[in-house]
Amino acid sequence: MVLIACSATTTASPDDTPALARAIVALDPDIDPDEARRAAQISYAHARDLAISYEITDPPLVHNTKVNMGLKPRGLCWHWAEDMEKRLLAENFRTLDIRRAISNADNPLRIDHSTALITARGQPMQSGIVLDPWRNGGRLFWSKIKEDKRYDWHPQQEVLAEKYRLTPVRE
Repeated sequence: MVLIACSATTTASPDDTPALARAIVALDPDIDPDEARRAAQISYAHARDLAISYEITDPPLVHNTKVNMGLKPRGLCWHWAEDMEKRLLAENFRTLDIRRAISNADNPLRIDHSTALITARGQPMQSGIVLDPWRNGGRLFWSKIKEDKRYDWHPQQEVLAEKYRLTPVRE
């Protein structure tokens, strides 16, 4: 059997909505603190909701295998990233941008990892925060992109353009 999945970490972060909200506000002086709080609350709550919806009962790589075998409905890293992005975009934030990123796409085993990101409106991806509920099996991991030592994140559109030899849409 061949496993095509994302890699995982064994640490998990507790629900610390206020700390995430403070980190979002600290990204840029123009960020609305109410939007930052709402984004943080949604990020934690939606990660929990998705874990229930995806029927998470195992570590990420085991769950990925079950999804790939058709035993579980969703829960691959790109599912988490897609659903987090969609939920956060539904808020129509005025001072925040929601994006997607991919890491390890150039890995010869093709074990890449996807995530959602949050940045100040109009700022580069690398200035933002990773919102990754996959790596801890439904418990939200977040950090500044530059401080995420596990993954080297790249804009999703650029990675997919390179992978499929398309013309990328620049951020």
